[in-house]
Amino acid sequence: MNGNQPEEFWLGVEQFNAGQFYACHDILEALWIEATGPEKTLYQGILQIAVALYHLENSNLRGAMILLGEGTNRLRRLADDNNYGINLGQLLIDSVNFLRVIQQGKPEVVSTMTLPKIVRSNPPDTNSKVSKTP
Repeated sequence: MNGNQPEEFWLGVEQFNAGQFYACHDILEALWIEATGPEKTLYQGILQIAVALYHLENSNLRGAMILLGEGTNRLRRLADDNNYGINLGQLLIDSVNFLRVIQQGKPEVVSTMTLPKIVRSNPPDTNSKVSKTP
């Protein structure tokens, strides 16, 4: 896999980061169904984390814990390869830390935490004026 993800993936990332977790799930699920190999694992891991955060918004702590665990376990399989276009390591760290706080049963702490975000590892340079022709 390389960092050149389809446009739909980046739409899902935008939705994830905007807290639109159910919409993110729908986008990534469509990609996951068609994907093979590491891409399939990547999409499923992220969509499981998105659904976990959706469950958390609806006070379903058990569902959030289960899906955060499953999603992070899937993404751990890919952690040695940094060529996905996102900072996978940071997403894993943030998601695992979030899971640990939920498991400790401290809702007052969970409500003050910043939700995990997906960060591009190499954001596109929208200000670049370099010509693509030799």
